[in-house]
Amino acid sequence: MSRALVLGGGGVAGIAWATGLLTGLAEAGQDVTGADVLIGTSAGAAVAAQVGSGLPLPQLYARQTDPSLQAAEIAAEFDPEKFGEEFAAVLAEVGTAAETRQAMGKYALAAETVPEPRRRAVIESRLPSHEWPERAVKIVAVDAETGEPAVFDRTSGVPLVDAVEASCAVPGVWPVVPINGKQYVDGGVRSSANADYATGFAQVTVVVPMGAAEVFPTERSFDQVLADLRSAGAKVAVLEPDEASVAAIGPNPLDPGTRAAAAAAGLAQGQRGGVVWE
Repeated sequence: MSRALVLGGGGVAGIAWATGLLTGLAEAGQDVTGADVLIGTSAGAAVAAQVGSGLPLPQLYARQTDPSLQAAEIAAEFDPEKFGEEFAAVLAEVGTAAETRQAMGKYALAAETVPEPRRRAVIESRLPSHEWPERAVKIVAVDAETGEPAVFDRTSGVPLVDAVEASCAVPGVWPVVPINGKQYVDGGVRSSANADYATGFAQVTVVVPMGAAEVFPTERSFDQVLADLRSAGAKVAVLEPDEASVAAIGPNPLDPGTRAAAAAAGLAQGQRGGVVWE
């Protein structure tokens, strides 16, 4: 049976929580990381690259909880209320999902952020390997100028670090990423999980650290995508943070200080297992 693991966005807290969840599920006898394809968006792109590196889950978990192993993250200046207002102002002037992507790309291109090389160093420190895995890994980003989505893999001629950095480029927070003469922004501008890229697989596991709600308008809602996957014959499971995990992630998922608690909450949630594909 063909299997896809879809990993959605959620900041550094989302990376930690998803890593803990996957580790806990494996301990509970429900290891989903052996899927035929890993599809990552934003934080999920980092998790997909980490899992794809082949480093065992306990070691990936330690990289979230052990200060001596943690990535050298930048503490983002992130005010959820402020960014919510700015996003709302941008979205008020557009209609379609395609127009939204273009507008958010324009917003990202105009934003003042940390220098791109400094942000790239963070992504490099997150990844156990900077080479594309031999297994199938797909990473979603959005062209900041055209609004068109891009799905990078080992055949794209794009370095893994560049692809992950692009997918994690939250508009207004992190710099857009230049790749082959184009500028790219966070894949979450298209969809928080981009689960539709798992179409054609018999079993689909969708991990959404921030829950199922979409941040931006999309062509198809999350529920519609799930319905389409099931209509195509897939058995689907959606894994969202439980109450304890939501509390551990907190109001600012970009805060590096959340990593240990979010990972531990994910681990505990995963250890209870009980995932059902339907």
